[in-house]
Amino acid sequence: MRATSSVIVGRDAETGLLDEALEGVGRKAGRAVFLVGEAGIGKSRLAGECALRAYDRDVPVLRGRATSTGLVVPFRPLVEALSSRFRAVGAPDHPELDPYRPALAGLVPEWRAGTVAPGYAISLVELAEALLRLLAVLGRERGCVILLEDLHDSDTETIAVVEYLVDNLADLPVLLVGTLRPDAGPALDLALAAELRNTAAVRELGPLDEDSVRDMVDACLDAAPDEVPPAAHRHLAQRAGGNPYLVEVLLADLLETGRLSRVGDGWRLADHGEAATVPTGAVRSWARRLDRLDEPVRELLLLAATLGGRFSVGALRAVTGLDDRALFAHLRSASEAGIIAPDGAAHDHYTFRHVLTADALRASLPPAEQAALARRAATAIEQSSGELSGEQRQLVATLRLAAGDRETAARQFAQVGRQMLDAGASGSAAVLLERARGLAAEEERDEVTVHLAIAQAESGRLDAAAALLDDLPPAPAGSRAAEERAQAHTQVAWVATMAERQEEARRRIRAARALLGGAPRPEQEAALVVVEGHLALLPEQDGRADGRERLKEAERSARRAALTAEQRGRPMVACQAWQLLALLSRERGFDEADACLARMLSVAEKHRLATSRAEALVRLGTNAFMRTGEATPLETARAAAHELGSLALLQTVDGLLAMQSVLGARWDRAREIVEGSVEASARLQNVSAHRYLLLVDATLAAHQGRAREQERALARFRRAGGEESMLVPLQRGLCQAVGALMGEDRQRARDELDAALAWERAHPSFFYLSGRYGLRPLLGLLDGDDEGGRAAYREALASPGGQLAWNRMFLGLADAVSRGRDGDPDGARRAVAEAGRAAPVFPQAWHLALRLTAEAALADAWGEPVTWLRTAEEYFHEAGVPAVAGACRALLRQAGVSVPQRRGGRERIPAELRAAGVTPREYEVYVLLVDRPGNQQIARRLCISPRTVEKHMASLMAKTGAVDRSALCASSAERAEGREWAAPPGAPSA
Repeated sequence: MRATSSVIVGRDAETGLLDEALEGVGRKAGRAVFLVGEAGIGKSRLAGECALRAYDRDVPVLRGRATSTGLVVPFRPLVEALSSRFRAVGAPDHPELDPYRPALAGLVPEWRAGTVAPGYAISLVELAEALLRLLAVLGRERGCVILLEDLHDSDTETIAVVEYLVDNLADLPVLLVGTLRPDAGPALDLALAAELRNTAAVRELGPLDEDSVRDMVDACLDAAPDEVPPAAHRHLAQRAGGNPYLVEVLLADLLETGRLSRVGDGWRLADHGEAATVPTGAVRSWARRLDRLDEPVRELLLLAATLGGRFSVGALRAVTGLDDRALFAHLRSASEAGIIAPDGAAHDHYTFRHVLTADALRASLPPAEQAALARRAATAIEQSSGELSGEQRQLVATLRLAAGDRETAARQFAQVGRQMLDAGASGSAAVLLERARGLAAEEERDEVTVHLAIAQAESGRLDAAAALLDDLPPAPAGSRAAEERAQAHTQVAWVATMAERQEEARRRIRAARALLGGAPRPEQEAALVVVEGHLALLPEQDGRADGRERLKEAERSARRAALTAEQRGRPMVACQAWQLLALLSRERGFDEADACLARMLSVAEKHRLATSRAEALVRLGTNAFMRTGEATPLETARAAAHELGSLALLQTVDGLLAMQSVLGARWDRAREIVEGSVEASARLQNVSAHRYLLLVDATLAAHQGRAREQERALARFRRAGGEESMLVPLQRGLCQAVGALMGEDRQRARDELDAALAWERAHPSFFYLSGRYGLRPLLGLLDGDDEGGRAAYREALASPGGQLAWNRMFLGLADAVSRGRDGDPDGARRAVAEAGRAAPVFPQAWHLALRLTAEAALADAWGEPVTWLRTAEEYFHEAGVPAVAGACRALLRQAGVSVPQRRGGRERIPAELRAAGVTPREYEVYVLLVDRPGNQQIARRLCISPRTVEKHMASLMAKTGAVDRSALCASSAERAEGREWAAPPGAPSA
């Protein structure tokens, strides 16, 4: 007879908290709640109650559970949670999720086909961000709930994803509920740390008091108050220790043994005199229940419990040797007895109704018999198939350990750990390799330690990896053990370099070289010099001043490494080398850089290295953008990154596209990209992309003349370590110098450009939009530094940087200034015309350059400075940059030219008339000339004097070039006929 409670008792505070959280998700006030307590305390009951209350609100619920078998199965709770929802309603097809489908393909079976490129491992943070976006879409209408149970049994990847979700739920319509035991481990650490950060609520469930146990027993028996004897309540409260699960188990035992029975309208407890402790009582209770089952069912359940709290039908078949008919008959009997149940997440698995059940069943056997069963099960699984899967191998390892064979268990754990490391699941690999290391024989422990160090480094625990490698005993240089350790040091050095941990990277390289001795094999040397080359690109933190020489040596070594790696079958190292060479060869020209990237692309495509292929396309797209200002190749690269499923690479491309939009004065597009990626890049810990996006944000404000926004954005850039990065020249030249010019602070602009140049001379620099190759020479010439400006112009013109579209525009105008100053007005005009080819691509920069160049043209009497100033004044007035617009007006006044009044309605004037200097009032007169009225009529229509009309007419003829009044009227009529002007209110229609 079963004894289960249909209601939850004694948990009013916890259900109130969950109700409050459910209300919050409807207001996009997401939160996380962790329910902590010992096995059987009622965590799953509360999670189930939360699910029911969510269903009542029509809120989507996703529910998953970690495996209790001790096996490490990456993302199992997350896969089960998503499957629990999508199995019923299908996966969502919202277009907003398109960029995230590749990352989610490992969790959503429907999205696996053709989504992730071969050879690319989605990072944990990419996956977590993608899951966050998915949950936000699912909860958009009413919120959503994700329930993750038994997190103490979760793999480290799941814990990392959950931590990311918890830290980023605040403004999303998502409630995350996790259950876990209070055992020391990553899950409990996560919950407690989140509580300290105020990103989660943690509730520890204590035992039920006697009143709650009484209410629970009455609910189990569907009994009215006072029907159950107080002695029965006391018996269960004392022996169950307030644990709801044990209350039910012990109550079922009382009922099945007849000690508690219904008599008339009440219940009677027979005196038995047993006084067992709670655990022993539970074990004895299950032992008695087993004794009442048929022998084959009892044997099957003991073997199933040996396999763990969750077991597969295939494994049980292999261990029992039963045919399907007998096996399923026994499983059905055990299920009907309320001991096991089908696992809803996997059709070929069963679970014990509670993990304590399996523990109690195993504990009912003597230790020797437990070990024998475990040995029998391990042997049967090993012999049942050829190559064991990772999950099967873990199960065998667990069984061998239970049987007392530690060394065999260690080898199995180590093999699965290495397989997971190769597959990119570095966190789970580290767990298994750590387990193997603790069990391994002394002669095998060092090899396991080497792989464990690599797993720790690749999962972001560099310090732990370094400690493991440093603790290894010495190995003879050139030996097999030394070569394995050297490879591990090299891999850890690469991770440290990518994390900008320069000193740690150098330590690992030194250690690798010491292990390899004086004559490493060519492919080993190639791997090391590629890491050293990338390390040389970082700004020095040790004050060394030999950066240029180091780069030259790095380039020579990288070229040898690239060829060696291709010949020796190390395509990944070859791609890394060609990528390094592409950056280093920019100094000699972008053609050579593109040739290196084309070689990288060829190697990547030949060996199906999806990540390297996408990175090559991104860098080719970047070079094309810098040369021409054209974004199409970058868009192609973005599509490749999207196909790959790399959110980190997507953010890198988005940063470049955003900067291209800033330079092209497409402010809204730039802002849209930055707002969509900057916070996500921070969550992904994509440091380089995050810094670049922050710099784009500051540059966007600078180019719009918004000084306060610029400073706020730069403050964030500095906090992110931007001023210790290679972005400093762009910060000083492209952002702060242009921002100073937008504020008409020429001296500050020159100071910023000088600071950018000083940084570039002291550090390796590969950015060519810092002003050194365009804006700086122009300002030098304009501000009277004729000799220095011409020298800077010649240097820039001879550099590859001078061939870039952005820089060519400024250099062309610098050439025009020089020619005009040298008495060559025709040459100066040609130079302006050539530079003006960039005007459609960089309109803001072009108008700024016109405003600057007009000063020299006025002083040296060449070109069309008045037209340029009017055009620039009009542009910056419309763009809301008053300082530059005001400077244009001041220069026009100095030139003795009438300056337009800034009054309303100017936007109605056609561009050609605005450029000619027509004012809004003059335009009002102009549009009335369609009907050829006299001055008196115009005066009455506009409520001004005839004398004023006469002045406006004279000004209009001068500005438009009309020879007389008749010609001016004809011009007005022609524009009206062609709808080329916008009539002000009250003007006649054509």
